[in-house]
Amino acid sequence: MKCIIIDDEPLARAEMEALIKEVSSISILGKFPNSKTALNFLEDNEVDLVFLDIEMPMISGLEFAEQLPENTLVIFTTAYTKYASKSYELDAIDYLQKPVDRTRLHKAIKKAEIYKSLLSDETKKNMIESNSNDFFIVKSDRKFFKINFDDIRYIEGLKDYVVIHTENQKLITAMNLKTIQQKIAPQTFLRVSKSYVINVNFVDSFDHHNIYLGEIQIPLGDVYKKKFFNIYSGISFNYEM
Repeated sequence: MKCIIIDDEPLARAEMEALIKEVSSISILGKFPNSKTALNFLEDNEVDLVFLDIEMPMISGLEFAEQLPENTLVIFTTAYTKYASKSYELDAIDYLQKPVDRTRLHKAIKKAEIYKSLLSDETKKNMIESNSNDFFIVKSDRKFFKINFDDIRYIEGLKDYVVIHTENQKLITAMNLKTIQQKIAPQTFLRVSKSYVINVNFVDSFDHHNIYLGEIQIPLGDVYKKKFFNIYSGISFNYEM
């Protein structure tokens, strides 16, 4: 994979470069102090992954991410937590808070590598062939997989695809979240952000910003909070905290 680093602080760029080289062998094509110079670079160069700060002069990281090609993945790196929900609305691979933890960075890069492989491998594009009230059939790599709704932990949207996460596997299909949500049991699955649908039976805990399915942390979007608290918990409290 080929990546670039964008951050307006020279020390932050140097630290990120050192961390990336420490935990991964991905190729760093360049480091940029702002989004404008990075956009100029991208006009003549193809990049798989961008490590992107958010609060920068001229063009913010969020504005920059909206201008990236569909096949370019983003990992946000920022000192602030307040942009997390917005970052996932932009289909970010991950959101890392500074100072960036080595283990979290390694996991984020691995996730980016997996999704890049899935999205570029035509043989792994799936199709939902049929479904009933309890399961659907997914075609993958010349095989048919029966996926019981009860086995699905969550479904993750990634650009024009969704990734179905069960206890034992991940299956990718060329379909958006809205479409697949129409094929699954509405009493069990709940949209909690632009990029995630969860099986409420797997929820272990939640706060005003995230939902936890075991070790999996799912961002809770602002526009989905009221419905989540009312439907899942069955109680009323201040969900705007």
